[in-house]
Amino acid sequence: MAHCFASPSLTASFYQQKSVSLSVAGKRGQDMAGSISRRIAAAALAALAALPVAAQNYPERPIRLIIGFSAGSGVDVSARIIGQKLNESWGQPVIADNRPGAGGTIAAQIAAGANPDGHTLLSISAAHVIAPSLYSRLQYDTLKDFAGITTTVSLPNVLVVGPALGVKSVKDLVALAKAKPGQLLFSSGGVGSGTHFAAELFKSLAAVDAGHVAFKGIPEALTEAMTGRVQFTFSPVSSVLPLARAGRVVALAVAPAKRIAVLPDVPTVAEAGIAGYSWDTWFGLLAPAKTPRAIVRKLNQEINRILVLPDVKERWNAMGAEAIPIAPEAFDRYLAAQVALVARLAKAANVKAE
Repeated sequence: MAHCFASPSLTASFYQQKSVSLSVAGKRGQDMAGSISRRIAAAALAALAALPVAAQNYPERPIRLIIGFSAGSGVDVSARIIGQKLNESWGQPVIADNRPGAGGTIAAQIAAGANPDGHTLLSISAAHVIAPSLYSRLQYDTLKDFAGITTTVSLPNVLVVGPALGVKSVKDLVALAKAKPGQLLFSSGGVGSGTHFAAELFKSLAAVDAGHVAFKGIPEALTEAMTGRVQFTFSPVSSVLPLARAGRVVALAVAPAKRIAVLPDVPTVAEAGIAGYSWDTWFGLLAPAKTPRAIVRKLNQEINRILVLPDVKERWNAMGAEAIPIAPEAFDRYLAAQVALVARLAKAANVKAE
């Protein structure tokens, strides 16, 4: 189902906007103001001239933003926020096209075959790098058929246990798991989900054995840990925060490489003793491979600007998300590294799609 983010057409150019008011006296002041305006105009024209023609004219028509998950999901909401802002910046509608199913692979296949002119984009989650390890017959290449634009936001996961377990730190949990090899259980939001692989990475680096119990979603998985029917889980901070504040779960550590603002006193898993651990649940944007690099860079620059706008940051905070803008080349490298990491974890744990 497609939705269009359209605002009134931009009716005034940069040069028609009154952005700075100068109080100057007499002709000298007017000449100075005119000189400043001419220099700004010359700089803007020089920057425009440096772009290839294709990028200067981009976008020439509405942008189709394919989303591999249902309306209202985190990856959908974040994409729509960005789409609205792109429309406001460039005056072209951004049409959200939700194609949910099969972990985002249906949407990815559609995007991979689209015309690589920058007018079709793909909104993805970390499921994009997990898919090659779950599905053996993908009709596209996860890396070669796409050009990374940027990561957009991270929704940090938190390692939690129920209060009745008596575990107060990651070291306590590891000690308990080693004392009872194979007896501890962890829950996840589904086989092959981000929360599943967050725990598999933890098991691998901590050198512990624990059984996996998969549920249909995050709420059920978190409830099982809270009540003690499983011993631990990784869960998004937005779900964990109210329960941790109420004392219904114990937040042992956060999964990303850096501490997060809403839980400043909770260490990272790496800081808590599991060297090298880092796991992010992230969203990002891709274009079809062979999209002109000038257009990819133009998208990257504008979207990265949007990600840190004050009003947009307020939206991320409400979602429990943090902006993570990066360069296109860095995103491509990150995708390749994540595909390799997940493949290793999936093989070691014999993870397959159900």
